[in-house]
Amino acid sequence: MTKDLAALTREINTIATDAGAFLLQERSRFQRDAIEYKGLNNLVSYVDKETEKQLVEKLSKLLPEAGFITEEGTTGQEADQNALNWIIDPLDGTTNFIHSLPVFSVSIGLAEGKTPIAGVIYDPNRDECFSAWQGGGAYCNGTAIHVSPATQLGESLISTGFPYYSFDKMPSYLHILESLMKETHGLRRMGSAAIDLSYVACGRFEAFYEYNLNSWDMAAGVLLVREAGGIVTDFKGGDEFLFRGDVVAACGIHPELINVIQAYWK
Repeated sequence: MTKDLAALTREINTIATDAGAFLLQERSRFQRDAIEYKGLNNLVSYVDKETEKQLVEKLSKLLPEAGFITEEGTTGQEADQNALNWIIDPLDGTTNFIHSLPVFSVSIGLAEGKTPIAGVIYDPNRDECFSAWQGGGAYCNGTAIHVSPATQLGESLISTGFPYYSFDKMPSYLHILESLMKETHGLRRMGSAAIDLSYVACGRFEAFYEYNLNSWDMAAGVLLVREAGGIVTDFKGGDEFLFRGDVVAACGIHPELINVIQAYWK
């Protein structure tokens, strides 16, 4: 790809903030009878779908050669995961949105194969726009951000998520939670992986880990963490996180955290 990533990211910022304004507008008049179920505990609404359509239309004009990997599948096309793709979640935190909990976001990532090269996450409730591009650093509302300086698990506040399927792995997951409850300042469950990753990038959390995620949950966020000086791996410590679903993103506590996870995750 030849387009300047810094300039491209600035344009993505505008698209993301426009989408966030639409989310807030719709949240003010949203009715719960508009909820649909994609699967067990997997909710969607017209807001997700309409926001995604708006994003696809604008991003298509911005970079016509890129394909799309989207949560709601509004493009109707099968993407080549090895190609250049926009990877977008129009409303990360749909359950929060439906319940009027002000923790949701717009996530737009651009990846070459398995490598994110540009990403923007916009939190409309706090009017915070997190952005990064490959080799360019990470920013919140234009100000450079960095991961926490903490190096020990005992200094950390960690975020995670609770899966809504593959419950056969829950015993192992609960053992990890139990261990971390004893060894950290605490754990938080925000309900938007994109916001979790943004908060790791700016040092509010020392780490985030979760399994059963999709590429659109993390494509923008993992780039933010890396460009902010953090470490991102899968649960095995490798690079197969974007399309496999388990991710650990952290500051300098990453080696200690991955040891805890691997002690229980078989």
